[in-house]
Amino acid sequence: MIVGIGLDIADISRIEKAHIRQNTFAKRVLTEKEWDCFMGFHGKRQIEYLAGRFAAKEAFSKALGTGIGKVGFQDIEILNSSNGKPEITKSPFKGTCFISLTHTDTIVAAQVILEK
Repeated sequence: MIVGIGLDIADISRIEKAHIRQNTFAKRVLTEKEWDCFMGFHGKRQIEYLAGRFAAKEAFSKALGTGIGKVGFQDIEILNSSNGKPEITKSPFKGTCFISLTHTDTIVAAQVILEK
């Protein structure tokens, strides 16, 4: 049974500005494992990755019904499987999580479905 659906759209340029303005922004959003992946990218791809994780975590918190204030960025981890599919590997939700991410040159969108 589906218990939550969350959607978030992030402007990549806003995420880039936040990253430049606050040198701790990426560290606040990304877990240690996500940070390792982030550091493997460079330039635009690095910012797309950060924007994708930001949007995905916002979408997760909306699906959970709490918003990001009750569930922190560090409580949610999204890593890619061996075939590149993003998967929620850590979260406070005790059920099945489905995630989808998409990018354009300027935005990233994330959808999360929670199922029990």
